[in-house]
Amino acid sequence: MLTGRESLSRLIGKRRRFLPNLQSILSSPIRSSLNLLSDKNGGLTETESSKGKVEISSSDLVTCPVCGSKVRGEDYTINSHLDRCLSRRTKRKLTQRTLLELNFGCSQSKLQISSDESERLLSSDLRKNCSDYEENVTRCFSKIDPREEKSHDQCRQLPHTESVKQIDVAGSAENPISDGRANTMVYFSALSTDNEESRNHMDGTVDSISGMAIDTFIVSRKFSDEKEVNLGANISLLRDPDNIKDSNAIKVLSASSACCKVLGYLPLELAQYLSPLIEKYCLSFEGYVISVPKRSLDAVPIQIVCQNIIFNGKNGCDEFEALHLWQKALQVVEFAKNRPPNTTKYQQNFCLLLKEVLTSSPHLFTKDEKKFIESFTSLSEDSQRLFVRLYTRKGPWFRLSTIMYPEICNPQQAVKELSATGYLYLFEDTTKLHDDEMKDLLSLLTVSELRDILCTLRKKCNHGSRKQNLIASLLSCYKGGSCPVLQRLIWERTEICIRASPEAESLFWRAETLFFLNGEQDQSAFLLVDLRIIFSNKSDLLAYEEAIEVAQVIDQSLDENNFELVLRCIMIADSRISCCPEKLIDSTSPDLMAIFRSCFSASWVYSKVILLGISFLECERRYKDAIHLLRRLLDCFTCDARRGYWTVRLSVDLEHIGCPNESLSVAEAGLLDPWVRAGSRMALQRRVLRLAKPPRRWKTPSFSESLKRKIIEVHIQGRPLNCEAGRKSRFYGEDGEQCGVEQLALQYYATEGGWQGVHTESGIWMTIFGLLMWDILFSDVPNVFRTRFQTAPLDMDTDHFYLARKSLIEPQLQKIHDGLAEEILITSWELHMGTACRGVNWDQHSLSDLRAAVSCIRGPCLASLCRHLAQDYRSWLSGMPDLLLWRFHGDYKGEAKLVEVKGPRDQLSEQQRAWLLLLMDCGFNAEVCKVSPTVASP
Repeated sequence: MLTGRESLSRLIGKRRRFLPNLQSILSSPIRSSLNLLSDKNGGLTETESSKGKVEISSSDLVTCPVCGSKVRGEDYTINSHLDRCLSRRTKRKLTQRTLLELNFGCSQSKLQISSDESERLLSSDLRKNCSDYEENVTRCFSKIDPREEKSHDQCRQLPHTESVKQIDVAGSAENPISDGRANTMVYFSALSTDNEESRNHMDGTVDSISGMAIDTFIVSRKFSDEKEVNLGANISLLRDPDNIKDSNAIKVLSASSACCKVLGYLPLELAQYLSPLIEKYCLSFEGYVISVPKRSLDAVPIQIVCQNIIFNGKNGCDEFEALHLWQKALQVVEFAKNRPPNTTKYQQNFCLLLKEVLTSSPHLFTKDEKKFIESFTSLSEDSQRLFVRLYTRKGPWFRLSTIMYPEICNPQQAVKELSATGYLYLFEDTTKLHDDEMKDLLSLLTVSELRDILCTLRKKCNHGSRKQNLIASLLSCYKGGSCPVLQRLIWERTEICIRASPEAESLFWRAETLFFLNGEQDQSAFLLVDLRIIFSNKSDLLAYEEAIEVAQVIDQSLDENNFELVLRCIMIADSRISCCPEKLIDSTSPDLMAIFRSCFSASWVYSKVILLGISFLECERRYKDAIHLLRRLLDCFTCDARRGYWTVRLSVDLEHIGCPNESLSVAEAGLLDPWVRAGSRMALQRRVLRLAKPPRRWKTPSFSESLKRKIIEVHIQGRPLNCEAGRKSRFYGEDGEQCGVEQLALQYYATEGGWQGVHTESGIWMTIFGLLMWDILFSDVPNVFRTRFQTAPLDMDTDHFYLARKSLIEPQLQKIHDGLAEEILITSWELHMGTACRGVNWDQHSLSDLRAAVSCIRGPCLASLCRHLAQDYRSWLSGMPDLLLWRFHGDYKGEAKLVEVKGPRDQLSEQQRAWLLLLMDCGFNAEVCKVSPTVASP
């Protein structure tokens, strides 16, 4: 993958179906000193790409033997396309979560807040968590381990943030049958434990639970044995510990039936507290149906009453735990009173999002735009639901005849209303369409329908042709004017087709962007700040939106091998940055929001487009153009952590064009740049040592001895499974099973030295750092926490983090140095288990492994490592050795070792080399393990 491609894709997020500024961007003159689209005379070539499209002669195209698509005939293009096809092996459908698949919770009990504050929190509820929407969505609350909650009252309450819990939405009782999809990790706030009613219950006894009634719902009705329920029907509860999606699932049974048929499940958030009560204390519940919904699959309101409880104080059970679980169950019930589970939750979330954005950022919309967005809430229920459904689907076109959702009663009437209000665009017999729209409509047809149209038009039809080839044939006829009746023929088969209107697409995409502001962050863990401090005026927002469009165009063009359009996007980005360069704020500046705001500027987006363009140009061996762009980035972004990589690439590319002296000067200047750190700094040092030989330089650099240090190497052999270049090496392990080089190395160290360990790279170290420095991360530092949803302070990736907390960090490091690391780790684990914190992975690493690792690492080594991470977290975030090993000598003394594992064709990266030398400086036992295939005996 081209350098910067993944980062740019994360920045773009979900690709937009409609780019409002595309034509103006591509057709406007480019004021760039770099002519990438130049002819032999150096002039800018007039290409169709300037009009937003590129015409390629059919003679210049070849057919890929793997996927059958047409690609350009150049060697580089063919080889790149084949590499992607062959590495893909099977067709994979990639999906990405979007705003409307979210499911939001609440931060605290409603009993605790006033009505005014409740309205404010209602909007903030929208931002709390995300999960897959299913037809009967249950509300997700934080999963709070009872062991962790025992110490909850001892936890420090942060001034600007509150606990955020991490759950796996795949554990919902809504989906008791696994569908094979990947689990999604989501973040949201824990239920408050400080309301008055909760304290009253905590003051009671276990016996007081018996006879108490609570109102809840039967959900997951699609998994029921009986689709109809009767008012007043008796019910009972039964745990379902074998449920593959949720071990806490509780079935609701029909007590009126002799065979106790399943009516559904209790909501997941309530079951997680009642389930341990039923298991440990033998609670039993009975109840009855208090209301019958209109639709059979809707949630059914019920009332359940606790019949009895048996408490004996055995098996780790205590009265405090029972009362605590009951208290949490009551909080869940109280919260759900005004938020009954139903099939329109995605609709409610969308309306709340629009309200939040209009409240926070009204200055970023015109009067007409605000009126249009506000009109959405006045639409009928069916219309709102249909639009949200279509907005979240890929599309862009949909056959009206195929739209069927159980919660939408009359889709035809909803389409009429949405079309009349400008939310939907209809394709009918008389509609005039552009070529791109015609291509999308043809994609709705089946292969047989496409062949039928070709036969009707008496065009040659190869029955073995792919769908793409059939569409291309019809589209060429339409463009050539020989098929004016094509629209009518399509309409006869599809009838009415619909899509979201460009105006609605554009405005709701803006609202989505303003709400999330997720930037480069993972979609499931986004950061929200006060929207008004990100875009102070609409012109900044529009410039940012236009930059995102350019980023999407270059990303799509790379997928389509449209290299002329790629080059034009690079030139556009270069011209935008050169016209109004934005100097980034120094990371030591107290204006932290200026640092964060810079990531949402147009210049930041264009810098990523240019970086991707540089990688593309280097692959094309157009080094002079890459050098020009690298100099542009270094001139415009004087305070940026990416300067190290840019400087390394500039020095390398200068050497490629035969300028070793200039390459050396760039490397030497880069070593004086305070922003060049970690692996990039070591790469430049190694370049200086290689290039700075007499007669260029006579004096040996001071860092030469440090770089020449030998890193211990261990060589092992394994029986290879594959030896193909470009693929990850696989071997047969000692147990005969297939494994990677890391697992093979773990087996070797376990056999040879009795080492235990994990393959984790940087993951376990980020977890250890987060747990050891927890109180530091969430200390009361001004302006670093703007919302309750942050998993780390805003300045964590800056130099400001250490400087602002030095008085807190150094005493903590001294405790670690003195051997108290294990005690600190255990305390943090017990107090904050499950709370989302950047870098901390509660599921991947067990407390026993973390304790073993920390106890075997000497205090001075661990303190030194934590100090480096505190001082420059961003630079040292990646590149740690693959394996962390430990072994004990006697009862409690042990030692640790860090190992970087390399396969037969792998080499150490500069970042990995920098980490190994740093670890050696900190006193760690570090080495490289090289795995090679077993040499066959003659």
